[in-house]
Amino acid sequence: MKKASVIINAGAGAGHDDGRAAMLRQKLADAGLDAELTLAAGGAELIAAARRARDSGVRLVVAGGGDGSVNAVASQILDCDEDLGIRFGVLPMGTLNHFAKDLGIPLDLDAAIRNLVTGVPVRVDVGEVNGRIFLNNSSLGLYPDIVRDREKQQRRLGRGKWPAAAWATLAALRRYPFMSMRLDVEGERLARRTPFVFIGNNAYTMQGLAIGARERLDAGTLSLYVAQHPTRFGLLRFAFDAMRGKLGDERDFDVLAASGFEIDTHRTRLRVATDGEVTVMAPPLRYRSRPGALEVLVPAPEKS
Repeated sequence: MKKASVIINAGAGAGHDDGRAAMLRQKLADAGLDAELTLAAGGAELIAAARRARDSGVRLVVAGGGDGSVNAVASQILDCDEDLGIRFGVLPMGTLNHFAKDLGIPLDLDAAIRNLVTGVPVRVDVGEVNGRIFLNNSSLGLYPDIVRDREKQQRRLGRGKWPAAAWATLAALRRYPFMSMRLDVEGERLARRTPFVFIGNNAYTMQGLAIGARERLDAGTLSLYVAQHPTRFGLLRFAFDAMRGKLGDERDFDVLAASGFEIDTHRTRLRVATDGEVTVMAPPLRYRSRPGALEVLVPAPEKS
């Protein structure tokens, strides 16, 4: 049987207790995996479990959860996966699962488990800002502020995720926040005043039915979307799109692409979102693409 370390966010989706963990162990075994399964409560435990898996000599490390959980586990195997021969697997168990969707990994749990056995490895890019990675995107301004307020309401008032997000969005609209920044992109310096900056790991589709998706994750570029001066209604739309991990129409943004760039402001601290998790960082923010930094198992191409 194929050995694997499977690290699950216990709070992902409908939650995972011992009963659900036992069911998952059986599904993994039925698929031909000799899996050590760890239930982790939060980011710190996910990271600690990923480090143990990395150092144990196992060759397949699997993250189960949403995009933030997948990020946490992946961050611990990036610099050693090629040397140690570690491959990364994903069980999409979150709300949005953008990374899995963009790689064509099945959202159905049984099919995602089969992919761990039958999938083929591909190397994909990773974005980085001041040493912190992102698999999907990073953002500044409106979205990190909404996430911060949403989490406060969840902790203090016991509100659910989406009601708390709605109240946090209304609070952001009342503030109508803008920030001034300097962008250094491939030797060119640009000044912008904006409520919302979105940085994608590779380019996001901004038109048609696939809006908010990526056609490829191996072009070695970051995409930079800077919102132009919106009305309050436009700001509401940005907020709604940001909560879903999507973008608006191309006319709403200045759009740039580069392998790296720097963002600076007069502020001493900025809230920065990476794959939905918010961290406080000191500017300047140095973004870069790390081409082919992660080897992920994805479904094999269908034979014609």
